[in-house]
Amino acid sequence: MSNPPRDALHFPQSDVQHINPYLPPQSTRSHSTSPSSPPKPYVTLTFANSLDSSLSLSPGIQTALSGPQSKAMTHYLRSRHDAILIGCGTAIADDPSLNCRIDGVGGYGGAGLEGQPRPVVVDPNGRWDVSDASKVVKLAREGRGKGVWVVSAKGSISEEKKVVVESVGGEAFELEVVEGKMDWKKILNVLAKEGIRSVMIEGGGAVINGLLSKENMGLVDSVIVTIAPVWLGKGGVQVCPDARVDDGKRVPVSRLRDVKWVPLGEDVVLCGRSIDAQAAALESSSR
Repeated sequence: MSNPPRDALHFPQSDVQHINPYLPPQSTRSHSTSPSSPPKPYVTLTFANSLDSSLSLSPGIQTALSGPQSKAMTHYLRSRHDAILIGCGTAIADDPSLNCRIDGVGGYGGAGLEGQPRPVVVDPNGRWDVSDASKVVKLAREGRGKGVWVVSAKGSISEEKKVVVESVGGEAFELEVVEGKMDWKKILNVLAKEGIRSVMIEGGGAVINGLLSKENMGLVDSVIVTIAPVWLGKGGVQVCPDARVDDGKRVPVSRLRDVKWVPLGEDVVLCGRSIDAQAAALESSSR
């Protein structure tokens, strides 16, 4: 192992023990493609928001919320998943690195790319201007991250962008889009076929609210939310899924079970499991 860069992070074992029960088993970390691939990867939905449930001050504005300890936790989560997924809005606004900087993983003291997640950007309309200047591309060239996968609607990603993505070992996937929306089941199925056993979904707002909806919450296994001690005010990008109506009556959209609250510095991290995922698993096993 080489010496880690100065920007390498450490997440202590005293905090790891609280988070690990909500993460995919380490035995699921496998990148090999096989006919026995599961129909869906283990999905961890994770994000940081304010006391008024906002992800950012306004659409397209990068807003730092996590403190140093919860930021280190986020990178630890990345080390425990095969892939990290965001929407194109976050890619455009933040130009994110989408790699893992935990001390000891590949590129940060470890060999090769061991422990690095596969970055995935869902970009239905080809809006993300991925180029040689993008951080995720630069890090892949430097051996500190894997090549990015881009999931788009058929015909929406240009040949120039495909060349950039493929030049660092990434790949472009094209799916059918219905009424301007991509099907999350199809997206996760593509990842599973490519050997992805676990995926950490970080945002942004449209992605998070879409997965928290009645139609998709059953796809989410665990939810890990960092709550920062700040109010961002009206006009921000909020975590607020569409209302749920059953039998003509409005009911809660969803609820978490096995909840744990973990203080990390000035932040508090909420960990929980999806009741909808549990119900979906029971229904599947009874067939």
